[in-house]
Amino acid sequence: MATTTKEISIGDLGARSHGAEPTLQGETMALNVGPSHPTTHGVLRLKMELDGDIVKSCDPVLGYLHRGDEKIAENMTYNQFVPYTDRLDYLAPLANNVAYAMAVEKLAALEVPDRCQAIRVLCCELARISSHLLGIGVYGMDAGAWTVFMYTFTEREKLYTLFEELTGARFTTSYTRIGGVARDIPDGWLGRVLEFCKGVLPVLDQVDKLLTRNRIFMDRTVGVGAISKEDAITYGLTGPNLRACGVDLDLRKDKPYLGYEKFDFEVPVGTAGDCYDRYLMRAEEVRQSVSIIRQCIDQFPEGSYYAEDAKKIFAPQKAKVLTSMEELIQNFMIVTEGPQIPAGEVYFEAENPKGALGFFIVSKGGGVPYRLKIRGPSFCNLSILEKMIPGHYMTDITVILGSLDFVMGECDR
Repeated sequence: MATTTKEISIGDLGARSHGAEPTLQGETMALNVGPSHPTTHGVLRLKMELDGDIVKSCDPVLGYLHRGDEKIAENMTYNQFVPYTDRLDYLAPLANNVAYAMAVEKLAALEVPDRCQAIRVLCCELARISSHLLGIGVYGMDAGAWTVFMYTFTEREKLYTLFEELTGARFTTSYTRIGGVARDIPDGWLGRVLEFCKGVLPVLDQVDKLLTRNRIFMDRTVGVGAISKEDAITYGLTGPNLRACGVDLDLRKDKPYLGYEKFDFEVPVGTAGDCYDRYLMRAEEVRQSVSIIRQCIDQFPEGSYYAEDAKKIFAPQKAKVLTSMEELIQNFMIVTEGPQIPAGEVYFEAENPKGALGFFIVSKGGGVPYRLKIRGPSFCNLSILEKMIPGHYMTDITVILGSLDFVMGECDR
């Protein structure tokens, strides 16, 4: 901690008398925010240097939640790693499951049926809505608007009921399998999803009335934490944080997968790249996800929910295992040795709620990956803090961090 003598010259005093701030060379203070602090939304530590109430430098420190997921993947079969993907962005586990399964399927050159793709689209978009509802609600709390959180969290609870009906779990779903999904959708579930979509839009409109033109909220977010388009690209930002800066990039549009090219939806793009625009991006993405879900259900296909020709990858149905020797042996081999994936390497990324979630997999053949690397969008989005935060007041830190909407689970892998 460097200390210098405060010196004020006659010129400084004259400048002060004319309304200008004098240049003071004074003592700065080192301050740690986190890793156990509600502002950081997880075990994130910020090493900051303060000059009065203004942040001069900020160094984000990660690693407090490191669990070694990538190394663990090298010692278990492809399907056994699915539950670990739940724990990356644990606010959108269904979307994580899908991205990982599609990376392995790309390596195996495996195409899943249309019905399976439609189920996965529903999972991804419902997960996006769930994540953004919580993100908007918590962001309102960060800015002092508690009521918004009550509205959004109530709707998110309705989603968790739908997730439980589909997967058997509310939080860590582990629903996707290599080559399909764990089970087909239950009877009447699509109707209940449509009912949720009908109810969530009026709530979003109410949130819009509470926040979007709220003078206190705008004073705390407009022009705060602005990121230029060039900096956003340089630091590898993705998702709503990138699009808020004016970069029109959405993998569902630019590199379509799961049949997203069949759906008519808009990609919201901001202009200022500040905290306010990042909020607007997530609010509009909820509306667009509702539109995608309705279109998907309107044209929901018949057929199988798994690739029936992938006999060495997807385990057979329980009824067949109990009545057929061939299926019994097939099930035994998949459970004990894992899905048989050819040798090679592949990279696949999907448009998750926080940004582009990518998996790089190296296989030497067999049922266990030789190497697995995860690109967590929150990790890349946090990297810009050292560039973005300096020059802001200490009171701006809470809304800046909340606007990035990161999850530490996918930062420390």
